[in-house]
Amino acid sequence: MIGLLLGLAMPVDAADPLAKQLFGSKSAPSRQNPAAFGGYSKGCLAGGVKLPETGATWQAMRLSRNRNWGHPEAIDFIKDLSRAAARQPGWNGIYVGDISQPRGGPMLSGHRSHQIGLDVDVWMLPAQRLNLTRAARENLSSISMRRAKGAFVNQNWTRAHHEIIKAAASDRRVARIFVFPGAKVQMCKDERGNRAWLRKVRPWWGHHYHFHVRLACPRGMRHCADQNPPPRGDGCAEAQQWVNNILNPPPPDPNAPKPRKRREYVLADLPRQCAGVLQSP
Repeated sequence: MIGLLLGLAMPVDAADPLAKQLFGSKSAPSRQNPAAFGGYSKGCLAGGVKLPETGATWQAMRLSRNRNWGHPEAIDFIKDLSRAAARQPGWNGIYVGDISQPRGGPMLSGHRSHQIGLDVDVWMLPAQRLNLTRAARENLSSISMRRAKGAFVNQNWTRAHHEIIKAAASDRRVARIFVFPGAKVQMCKDERGNRAWLRKVRPWWGHHYHFHVRLACPRGMRHCADQNPPPRGDGCAEAQQWVNNILNPPPPDPNAPKPRKRREYVLADLPRQCAGVLQSP
């Protein structure tokens, strides 16, 4: 009680089930109005909507994970982006990886983000066949776009990849897109038109088999926590610095603190509304 009165963090009971176990056990969404609670890496999703397994210009992949659920705005965005991708040569649409679990929240494996139904992974593999069976979607893999540990794109990269990521970044609903550093630098070199969209494309480790789209909190979602906007400018100089550090790694800092292992969340760590999301039928 004293800790609560002083606003101090109380210790977590070791017997408390982990939030990822609670949310990972839910196979269906809550019967609530759609809402994102909390932040991308610490939250949950009410009233999740399922991306249909197959559409005219998309297929959801790895269906056994049951992660093709999202906020309605994310589902609409995917459909719109897939139609834009289908206009690119060699693409009939997109293959969609993880969005969120039916009620969002921490996942049993993989991502730390994707918790509020507003993160979407789009495969780099051009979607040519849109009649894949469930078994095929478990076994087919995307393809890597990177060379030299992510400093450069490889021969799989095409102008179509540039245009699809540009279409995503140009969408007003999108806050950020994460992709490996070499891809950002290549797009910076190749773009000859309006460069404003490049600001949203941010270099990040991995993200060479897929690019990660993060939508802003939908209007009216007052319990949804947007991350800070990206820095001003197109971000190309910063991406080039990432590449420089890959090619010529700076010496390790002997005084750098050792990274701490992140504590697994329990339900009490998440926004209070998440208890209701779990308890909903």
